[in-house]
Amino acid sequence: MSTNPGEMPEKSEAVSEVTLEPDLMKLFEEMTFREKWRRVFAGLKAPKDSGDYKFAKFQLMRLSAPIAAVLVPVVALMIMAVMSAMAPEPVVQMEVTVIEPEKMEEKLEEIKEIIEEPLEPPPPEEMVMTDDPTRPAGPPSETALAPSPDTDFSPQPADFDSVAIVKSPVIMKGIYGSRTPGARGSALAKYGGGGGGGGGTEGAVLRALRWLKREQKPDGSWDQPPVAMTGLALLCYLAHGETPASEEFGTTVEKAIKYLAEHLSSSGGYEWAIATYAMSEAYGMTRIPMLKDVAAKGLERIIKGQNPGGGWDYGLNNTDRNDTSVMGWCAQALKAGKLAGIEVEGLDNAIREAIKGFKGNAAPTGGFGYTGPGCTGLTATGVLCMQLLGAAKDPACRQGLAVMDPWVFKYNAAAGPGADIYYWYYATQAKFHAGGEIWNNWNKMFSIELVNSQIILKGAGVDGKDIGYWECPKGADGKEVKGHSTGLVYNTCLNCLQLEVYYRYLPTYKEQEVIDLAQDTGTSDEISIEVRE
Repeated sequence: MSTNPGEMPEKSEAVSEVTLEPDLMKLFEEMTFREKWRRVFAGLKAPKDSGDYKFAKFQLMRLSAPIAAVLVPVVALMIMAVMSAMAPEPVVQMEVTVIEPEKMEEKLEEIKEIIEEPLEPPPPEEMVMTDDPTRPAGPPSETALAPSPDTDFSPQPADFDSVAIVKSPVIMKGIYGSRTPGARGSALAKYGGGGGGGGGTEGAVLRALRWLKREQKPDGSWDQPPVAMTGLALLCYLAHGETPASEEFGTTVEKAIKYLAEHLSSSGGYEWAIATYAMSEAYGMTRIPMLKDVAAKGLERIIKGQNPGGGWDYGLNNTDRNDTSVMGWCAQALKAGKLAGIEVEGLDNAIREAIKGFKGNAAPTGGFGYTGPGCTGLTATGVLCMQLLGAAKDPACRQGLAVMDPWVFKYNAAAGPGADIYYWYYATQAKFHAGGEIWNNWNKMFSIELVNSQIILKGAGVDGKDIGYWECPKGADGKEVKGHSTGLVYNTCLNCLQLEVYYRYLPTYKEQEVIDLAQDTGTSDEISIEVRE
């Protein structure tokens, strides 16, 4: 062993390297989080020049770096916000010059008093039913009777006064517009309403509506038979502009609508057609979606039940029997559905085929028969339906009007052709849509006769108001002419609808194109028609 002192330091450094190497390698060993913190706390207690102390210091720097990166900007932003809030707002000075107002030397002209003139209700809007709206319409008819005396009108909320224009192959305006209170008065004056006493035609209508209100059953129906009579009664209220929102008759109308909606499927034949007619009008005036579905169901059955010849039979069973009486109610239901904008497959084609059906029951010399061109008892039915379906200028329709020309309306001295409430119901409407002298001559007779023949019950209504109804007309021998009548509800409904003809639909007098059905191949589902209502 050498004792050379110069060799001792070298040997000592080598030994030191061997002993420190394992400590250095421990820095790269994986440690758990708990073990790492244990070594940090132990290192902080070691001498500052030791490796354990340096290891602890290094680990603290690594852990504090992310926290400092977040806290430092946050603290800086908080300090800036506090300093900004404490900074005083700058004061802006503006120089303002006050100008003294100049005195007006000239005197103002004296204000003249404005004289207010009473506003007249707007005249009913004529409907335009043509594919060419630029074509001029014919002159309106002038009526001879005086306007109706002042009488009370049932209030009508504005929400139901405005009905959207119906979208269809024809252009129609103001379909139900004349049923509102103000327009009713204008229509009565324009088309000759007001005949008779007791408040004239409108007074008789209100008494009839109040009588029907008293006679309505708790379930919303009327008797004789219930579905058909409920449909006719509802048509009377709708024609007067009454809806479920009406003040006086709203509940009555609502109950009637609910009854028909629940019992339509249980009816048959003409009852089905009358109920569909009423529900189509109810939807057209209220736009209640549920009513559209019910009316569409009714229209679908009518369309499916149409005979190959274009007409209908009592059972709507596709027979070869074209019954003009049943056809009349079916045609009116189709018309109401069309005007209300209810889209049902085959509706336009059914209208076209219905015109063929009526023509098949037209007599060569004029008039419409019951199930063929024989007797002409149902002439008024055929004429009105031809008008409604767009064939008013067809020779069969014109000849029918000529057959009806000598008819006389005498309620309590009924005699001669057409002496039946059922025939009068159709005749009044047909002559109204024909216009001119045909209407004027009839209007002079029927309105006064109907008003004066009404049975009035003073203060007997639900609200203590006067009510009225009609018995069957009497013949020259004093006996009742029952005809098609089923009772007082039937009589009152059909007579009330006649007195509402002035405003139920607006008439048109424009020239119509005759539909040449003989040349129609029936290949198209579209038809351009002019509806006379």
